[in-house]
Amino acid sequence: MREAAPPSPPTRLARTSSLVLLQPTPLCNLDCSYCYLPSRELARVMSPDVADAVAHTVEVWSAHHPVTVLWHGGEPLATGLPRLTALLDRFPPGRGHPVRHAVQTNGTLLDDAWCRLFVERGIEVSVSIDGPGPGARADRGGHDTTGRALRGIALLREHGIPFGAVTVVSDPCPRRAVELHRWFSGLGCRTLGVNLVERKGVNVRSIADEADPAGFWAALAACGRADPRMALRDVEHALRYVRAEVAGVAQRLAGQPVDPLPMITWDGQVVPVSPDLAGFTSPRLGAFTVGDVRDVGLAGCLARAERVPWVAEALAGIDACRAGCALFAYCRGGQAANKYFETGRLDATETAFCRSSRKLLMEGLIHDAERVTLDT
Repeated sequence: MREAAPPSPPTRLARTSSLVLLQPTPLCNLDCSYCYLPSRELARVMSPDVADAVAHTVEVWSAHHPVTVLWHGGEPLATGLPRLTALLDRFPPGRGHPVRHAVQTNGTLLDDAWCRLFVERGIEVSVSIDGPGPGARADRGGHDTTGRALRGIALLREHGIPFGAVTVVSDPCPRRAVELHRWFSGLGCRTLGVNLVERKGVNVRSIADEADPAGFWAALAACGRADPRMALRDVEHALRYVRAEVAGVAQRLAGQPVDPLPMITWDGQVVPVSPDLAGFTSPRLGAFTVGDVRDVGLAGCLARAERVPWVAEALAGIDACRAGCALFAYCRGGQAANKYFETGRLDATETAFCRSSRKLLMEGLIHDAERVTLDT
């Protein structure tokens, strides 16, 4: 009789990260109906000593691998050009490998001065915009902001700045996928990321019951094959997993330590995994932070993270996914934020987000591949 395979060792957290998220301000000038952020009316700005503490660790890490610092809000441009420039100045160019910067913006505050900064510093830009027609991205007066974001994109193009886009979709279906691909490709986007509406944070909405996520992903994949000029973040992530399975390396890669995705909030709090938990507190587990980056540095916060109860519960959730899901090597246990906001626990397994944006995405790719096979 064949012996059972030995149990996998508990999930560990890697000690460095190639991506660090910084929240220069929680403030946002928009009031999107699906926004999950709890403090988007708070006009506060990251202080230089917080940036210094992060920059020190980033410089050390850059001796071993490249590091990207992603300025993520709130709306980063609401920090103001002089203050955000001053924060950027705290970071070194890199020690052996480059330290790069990127910004995720709603595009409505872009002007020539911001564009000049992006060009001078080589900052990568991604714009959050939801596609043609009025939608959920409104300002605080309830007015649609699509036109203002498009004016910002026009400035990026005038200055020769490549840009990507992130769109939030509440009605996934094949028609919407085709419409979005045509529209974003026409704008000249370099890459497109799609977030289906999630019940998360202060947002209690989710995608409509009559939605067709699998059909949406299948149609988006088909559009990407027909017109490959624009990379599709989510489709390419899934295809990388498929290629790893075909090569026989997916399970080995899945056994490696989990890459942290550390978020450092404007006031220095470090959220080492699932950055969408930033700013929230659990009645049972306390605030979703492992401490102030100014106390022990970013590397020190990551080193002690596994001993913090809420992080330990999140890692236990990854172990539970590993034990029970055939697609674990693809999603690596999902996001703890989705688990918490859907179930109240971080050690849950399948979530609505997991089904709509991972399992049904994979199902959509299979359907698209089957159509290609039949056509040939």
